[in-house]
Amino acid sequence: MDFTPTDEQRELSGLARRILAEVESPQRQWAELAAAGLLDLELDFLEQCTVLIELGRAVSPSPYLSSIVMGASTLARFGATDQHAQWAARAASGQIVLAAALTPESPVDVEKTADGWVVSGTFTTVLAGAQADLILVPTEEGIFIVSAADEGVTVEAQEMTDGTVEARLELTHVTLTGDRVLDGAEIAAWLRDRATVGLCALQLGVIERALEMTASYATTRVQFGRAIGTFQAVAQRLADAYIDVEAVRLTMWQAAWRLSEGLPCGTEVDTAKFWAAEGGHRVAHTAVHIHGGVGIDLDYPLHRYFVAAKHHEFALGHATDHLLAIGTVLRQP
Repeated sequence: MDFTPTDEQRELSGLARRILAEVESPQRQWAELAAAGLLDLELDFLEQCTVLIELGRAVSPSPYLSSIVMGASTLARFGATDQHAQWAARAASGQIVLAAALTPESPVDVEKTADGWVVSGTFTTVLAGAQADLILVPTEEGIFIVSAADEGVTVEAQEMTDGTVEARLELTHVTLTGDRVLDGAEIAAWLRDRATVGLCALQLGVIERALEMTASYATTRVQFGRAIGTFQAVAQRLADAYIDVEAVRLTMWQAAWRLSEGLPCGTEVDTAKFWAAEGGHRVAHTAVHIHGGVGIDLDYPLHRYFVAAKHHEFALGHATDHLLAIGTVLRQP
């Protein structure tokens, strides 16, 4: 199977990299990405993953994963025409930000009424939830669309270890009518798979760039009269990190391709997230160890890559969670 990027993906990658390098402000980055058409819902999932890799390389806080890959894409595929025009299209133009609550503290309580639905539940670490205009809430009955302005909805900002701000979402007997619901239990699984693979794409960009920085540092940092990269122990750790980066790349693209083709991909998604977590952990720590003290200096850029890699390692399940899921499938007769 050939996962070589297409010409379109290379162009998207170059365009995104240029914008993220030239524009430092997150707000301006988002506006420039929208103006360049990188938020366009005409991009397929593989092309979206290409953009996510570049966002990871820049450690950009842009809400592309939550608003476009998760929120807008879900509404565009499963929503009614008015939902697409009212919310998905506006998200694709950068006018609003969408999010999805994928980490419930306990099962969500959903009650059908004559006028619609009543939903209660609590979610933590909602990606981009603190800045979202609308939040998609997946349940076994379908996906409910809530706003912080709705009665019974509480959104509390949560600062993460890498400095990003997510949200704790609490729904207390929130009443929703039919225009705020996407019917179909399969949508929740589709959304979570996209979120997980998208997170792996972000992680690939983070550790790919961290390894590049580390390899460059090892050729210029001199100890005992030699560049430290010429020492066998350092060279071996860099080689192992390269293998981990390539494993994350291969498993991410395999899962992304199967997902984009509508093929069964549960095990492939778990495999990709396992490598993104486990391999990402090793690469991040290798980068810091080879840099030495400068690797944990808050004024040096590597620190941002380390904390971003740790964040992505545990988001939507750490390595053991996904390894256990793979083991469950393998044990089935």
